[in-house]
Amino acid sequence: ATSHPPPTHALSCAAPPTAAMKSVFFGLVSVAVAPAAADKATPITKVLQLLSDFEGKVIKEGEEAQKIYAEASEWCEDRARQLTHEIKTGTSESESLKATIAEEDATASSLTAKIEDLAAAIATDEADLKAATHIREHERADFVKEEAELVETVDMLNRATSILEREMAKGGASMLQMRNVNNLADALKVMVQASAISNADASKLSAFVQTTQRAKEDASDAEEDAELGAPAAAAYKSQSGDIVEVLQGLTDKAEEQLGDLRKKETTDLHNFEMLKQSLEDELKFANKDLSEAKKGLSASGEAKATAQGDLEVTTKELKSDVEAKSELHQSCMTKAQDFEAETKSRSEELNALAAAKKAITEMTGGAAEINYGSAFLQVVAGRSTLASGVDLANFEAVRMV
Repeated sequence: ATSHPPPTHALSCAAPPTAAMKSVFFGLVSVAVAPAAADKATPITKVLQLLSDFEGKVIKEGEEAQKIYAEASEWCEDRARQLTHEIKTGTSESESLKATIAEEDATASSLTAKIEDLAAAIATDEADLKAATHIREHERADFVKEEAELVETVDMLNRATSILEREMAKGGASMLQMRNVNNLADALKVMVQASAISNADASKLSAFVQTTQRAKEDASDAEEDAELGAPAAAAYKSQSGDIVEVLQGLTDKAEEQLGDLRKKETTDLHNFEMLKQSLEDELKFANKDLSEAKKGLSASGEAKATAQGDLEVTTKELKSDVEAKSELHQSCMTKAQDFEAETKSRSEELNALAAAKKAITEMTGGAAEINYGSAFLQVVAGRSTLASGVDLANFEAVRMV
């Protein structure tokens, strides 16, 4: 708050004339009487004139004091109005700053909770993406392995079928043994002995047949089980061509499994890519929201710190304004009381002077032309111990005449 100093004469009123009234009056009387012998004016006339002059002086001092008081009073009112406005403004600013601090506290609390939630969501998504990627890597490895095995199996079956058909077309001795085989395992042994296929290929084909058989058993497919697992001896008794059909059936089955495996791989890869994209999108937006929340939390902290600093300054200024207004009120009230007392005292002096003039005039009548000389002074001096202007008017002036 800006403080404006009061006028240099603010509330500075003239000293009360009561205490000096008697000495001034007697001085006037002495001055009036001393040259009485040489002056045509009588002492009474001179005294009355001096009383009038003194009365005028008191009135002028009163007018000057009134003017000074009016200026000081106006300054008090202006200053009080200014301080009231500053206090009102400071109070409003203080409440606004407190509201801002409370608002920033709420914002910080909300953002902190949001940051914690986002951090947890990001951690979960990252863990899910890592787990899904790990699973996908294993799925891919399994697919690559199974695909290679099935591709090899199809190739072996095709080669075995081609060899068998070629040997059957030749009608060689090795094919004569086929007439005595009762199942595919025996047929594979004959083909190995005839060097049509290798032991490794025969073992892989046997393993494939067993795997296929177990799969069909699990599916409760009795007809397929009978065809691939343990065909009756009559099926191969004299028809070696049935072995070719079995091999072709196995080839078809292997190709079907390979196709299903590749379809499953495509589906698994698609599902993983969809899941990965979804998680990555969630992570992207969550990290963006997290970054914005952290920035918001930082900005909120700065805004709160600024508001707290402003509130501290505003509180100090407000306290200073309140104290200044209290001091101003006390000072102005004191000066007003002093002015009132001085005005009352001055009024009493004027009343005393008026009463003295009236008393002298009424009691002397036509005696104003008489020259009383030093006797008048002696009478007045003899009463120099009177206490007030009223006593002076009602007693001394009359007795003096």
